[in-house]
Amino acid sequence: MKNLLDNLKKLLKKDERLISEGELLKNKVIELAIKLDKDLIELLLSDKKMKEVFFVDIEGALIFDKDKFIRFVSNKQFLPDSYTAFKNKIGLIDEKGEFISEKKEVALSWPYKDCVLEGGMTKEDQKRDEIFWNEILAPDEISRLLDPKVFTNAKRIDKNGEHKFDRFRTDENGDIKDNLIIKGNNLLALHSLKKRFAGKVKLIYIDPPYNREADTFYNDSFKHSSWLTFMKNRLEVARDLLREDGAIFVQCDDSEYPYLKVLMDEINDLTYELTYYVQVRYAQKTLAEISNYQKLIEQVLCYKKSRFIPNRPIGEYKLEKFCWEIKELKKGKKEEIGGKKVEIFKPGEYEIKKVEPYLDALKETWASGHLLRTTAKFFGQYLVPRKKIDGLGVLYKVYGIGEDGLGYRYFTGPQRENATKGKYYSGIPIDQKEKIKRGDLSKDLVINNFYDMADAYGNCRLEGGVELRSGKKPEAWLKTLMEIGSKKNDLILDFFAGTGTTCAVAHKMGRQYIGVEQLDYGENSAVVRLKNVINGDQTGISKEVGWHGGGDFVYLELMKWNENFVEKIQKAKTKDELKKLWETMKEKAFLSYKVDIKTIDEHAKDFEDLSIEDQKRFLLECLDKNHLYVNYSEIEDEEYRVREEDKKLNKEFYS
Repeated sequence: MKNLLDNLKKLLKKDERLISEGELLKNKVIELAIKLDKDLIELLLSDKKMKEVFFVDIEGALIFDKDKFIRFVSNKQFLPDSYTAFKNKIGLIDEKGEFISEKKEVALSWPYKDCVLEGGMTKEDQKRDEIFWNEILAPDEISRLLDPKVFTNAKRIDKNGEHKFDRFRTDENGDIKDNLIIKGNNLLALHSLKKRFAGKVKLIYIDPPYNREADTFYNDSFKHSSWLTFMKNRLEVARDLLREDGAIFVQCDDSEYPYLKVLMDEINDLTYELTYYVQVRYAQKTLAEISNYQKLIEQVLCYKKSRFIPNRPIGEYKLEKFCWEIKELKKGKKEEIGGKKVEIFKPGEYEIKKVEPYLDALKETWASGHLLRTTAKFFGQYLVPRKKIDGLGVLYKVYGIGEDGLGYRYFTGPQRENATKGKYYSGIPIDQKEKIKRGDLSKDLVINNFYDMADAYGNCRLEGGVELRSGKKPEAWLKTLMEIGSKKNDLILDFFAGTGTTCAVAHKMGRQYIGVEQLDYGENSAVVRLKNVINGDQTGISKEVGWHGGGDFVYLELMKWNENFVEKIQKAKTKDELKKLWETMKEKAFLSYKVDIKTIDEHAKDFEDLSIEDQKRFLLECLDKNHLYVNYSEIEDEEYRVREEDKKLNKEFYS
């Protein structure tokens, strides 16, 4: 038993995800086992003994005995911890009497969880029964749906206008360094981006539909099961785009917050970091007096990859934290210590008063170890680090002559290492000591998880020169999140780009960005907004960050196929237009497997009797949503008539 324990510990330490400061993370091991983590299983299979103990051979196939492995790792002899063992004595248990807190087998379940939701995210989807493709029963349909798509209509946009696209800018590693705005279904765009940007994105921020009873600018009224499937499909591929030191921020409200939290807990390789709470409305105002409640707060869930470290805000130590004036109340006892004349003051024999901070004095604070040197300029003012005196009881005043012939007075007192457990020196973290010796007073502040952004939300409607009356996020809020989760030149992704707030803030803050949006906002689109940014837009955070314009971005579209018919159906004004569209669809569109053209034509009179809205709904149902866009694998198919410049564009993107 002991040899098996020791060997397993050594083996698991080969996985850097499972260790911290040289110690194994027991809960992380259990978490990965529950999720049937591929790398963990491969690691166990690499050891003959582990293969024998934790795997079952069924007709030549090795099956991982997850429950046995978790029981073994949960045993108190594996990383014994008296506190952990004690706290697990109380908790929920399953029918076997095993603690749920140890197994962590609490999962969110809903209909169609193991499916991919077909279709887009438009209002028309609200009026149709959702189609789900089961990952096991319909792998071919899902593979075709998520196959990388052809990009088209590329153009580069800068302060001089729109230009014919030439090529992508890349760095020495071949990574694309252009800002991208992509028009098309975001799930399909994400799977296309994965080919080139997997593991390259530092920060993802999304503001998805909140799934509340509202008819807003896009489908915001999913049923719970549809919404959860919709989000799961996108979050899983978004996870693959993140760097190992990356994070994803998902904004929502309490309509789905609890479900979303548990859903994201289940996504492999993502770990919960924090929930930010942001006040988005004024407490004093309400638009509907008949409501019993006024919702002021929204949530932003932050999940991270393994090496994410947030950027803490920078502050400064104030000099008065170190420098105080000593007013002698009476003479102290004189002694000789180390060959120097010393006066000793006991409690009540001296008084401490704050003085104006002096940088020169502070720079010398650490120069003599535990002694503070006062310069000739401030001779006569007794400056001491605050923490060396408060509560110490005894103050020593030492007289001496420096090498430059000037008189110096030193003050010192015993260091209370036991009280601070060795982590602090005079109230300052030890790892900051060298910075302070150099005169650098900066310090890392803590990150708050509550932000009052009511003013910013109340005044953001026209930011960027685009208007959106509902759902628009203020630039100040995105700036706050980007400062926490990214640095200059990092890649930011928003696949619910809307009117482009995320991309506009990233542009102004010197980040690279990718924005994806399916809907057409016309004069309020992300493209319009970014043109304004390039031309020196002065709204939002511009003045704060000193923005005066510049830069460029590349606009791309997913090449439409059935999506063309969707748009034409939606725009049709008469039944005659729809009748002609049906004839074209029979010839060129990909129709659903459920459609029998002969039967439909035989009942043409019934179709004509339908209202125009019902006719539109019927024709939309006839289209195969797996063929909304052209797959890159079929770029040479003459039926799609892909232009040569688009072939060149896609070859460069996917190479």
